[in-house]
Amino acid sequence: MTIHPQTRVGHVHLKVSDLQRSIDFYSGLLGFEVMQTYGPQAAFLSAGGYHHHIGLNTWESAGGSRPAPGTTGLYHTAFLFPDRKALANVLKRIVAAGWPLTGAADHGVSEAVYLDDPDGNGVELYRDRPEEEWPRDANGKLAMSNARLDLRKLLSEAD
Repeated sequence: MTIHPQTRVGHVHLKVSDLQRSIDFYSGLLGFEVMQTYGPQAAFLSAGGYHHHIGLNTWESAGGSRPAPGTTGLYHTAFLFPDRKALANVLKRIVAAGWPLTGAADHGVSEAVYLDDPDGNGVELYRDRPEEEWPRDANGKLAMSNARLDLRKLLSEAD
C-alpha cells in the first residue's frame, strides 16, 4: 500500500522566537508574500497568492532559543523553484544581503543552496532538473550525488 502519487507537502508551520525577524527573512529576503497576520503572534506567507506555504508563530516560542545541536527536530524545509533562473535570482538577493550560506550542492537530480533562518531552522532552496536528465545506474535506478555546485555560474544567470 502506497500513498497517492499526487500527494504533496502543502505547507510548513514553524515556531519562531521573533515574528517580525522571521517575516523579514522569509518575505524581505526570500521574497514570500505575507498573506495574513494574526496580531504580533502569527503570520502566513505564500508564493503566487496561495493561502500559505509557510506559517510562522510565536505561540509557544516567543523569545525562545535555537534548538541545541544533537537534538531531534526539523532538519530543513525545502522550497522548489520553477527553474534555474528563479533559483539564481533568490541566491543573488541572499548574497547581496550578506546572509550566510551553510552549503550548496549538485545532487544530479537537483541543484540546491542551503542556509539557516534566524531561528536556526535549515532552509533548502532548489530547482529540479528535468526527469530525463536525472542520473541513473546501469539498472535504471536513480544515482543521486552530492557534488559541488558552481555558485558563480549560477549567480551569472540571475537578472
